[in-house]
Amino acid sequence: MNYLIVDDEPQARKLLQVYMHSLPHFQLVKLCENALEAYEALHLNRVDLLFLDIKMPLVSGIDFLRSLKEPPLVILTTAYPKYALEGFELEVVDYLLKPIALPRLVQALEKAQRRKQQTESTARPSPNRTHLFLKADHKLVKVDLADIRLIEGMQNYVKVHLTDKILLAAYTMKMLEELLPASEFLRVHRSFIVPIAAITAVHGNLIETAYRDVPIGMSYRETIRKLTGNE
Repeated sequence: MNYLIVDDEPQARKLLQVYMHSLPHFQLVKLCENALEAYEALHLNRVDLLFLDIKMPLVSGIDFLRSLKEPPLVILTTAYPKYALEGFELEVVDYLLKPIALPRLVQALEKAQRRKQQTESTARPSPNRTHLFLKADHKLVKVDLADIRLIEGMQNYVKVHLTDKILLAAYTMKMLEELLPASEFLRVHRSFIVPIAAITAVHGNLIETAYRDVPIGMSYRETIRKLTGNE
């Protein structure tokens, strides 16, 4: 699980980093002193878990969290218990009071892992399922596989082009590729996944679909040749 620490206090950042380094299955993305650094890190990296201090200069942790369209799992860290209710209203995983004790941290991490597993198991389709649930707009949205016209990768989210709308979801292309049935969807470019049934023609470096044409990435050309029988 990739995590980010956001805290303006150097000692608090260091203590949490030391604790986390002693635990398996967690990888530090970056130590951030403020919300601006955290926003940049979230924009450039896949972050599963965010440790967020509340009392920070310029932009508080609460205000920063409210500004995120699709936040990762969040554990709030603060010396002020009065913010607990507001934090839980924002659906944070847990609320840790400073100075943070290791046993209490482990308890919060177990909750984060359970929530991540629950989200993934709900989203992952079985071989015979006709839909999946994607996290978008702070909720799990049911998406019928038959309604997907195109999946377009942006930087830290994807655009799922549906029959009647475009859904913005907080996934990487790799994550979504693993969720979709390989027998029905094909990644043809680092930024595009298409429904196989929608492919109408392959022309040079383009795939024509019933929805729109998309480019074929260099590393995906062999897959396309196999699909079309032109090996």
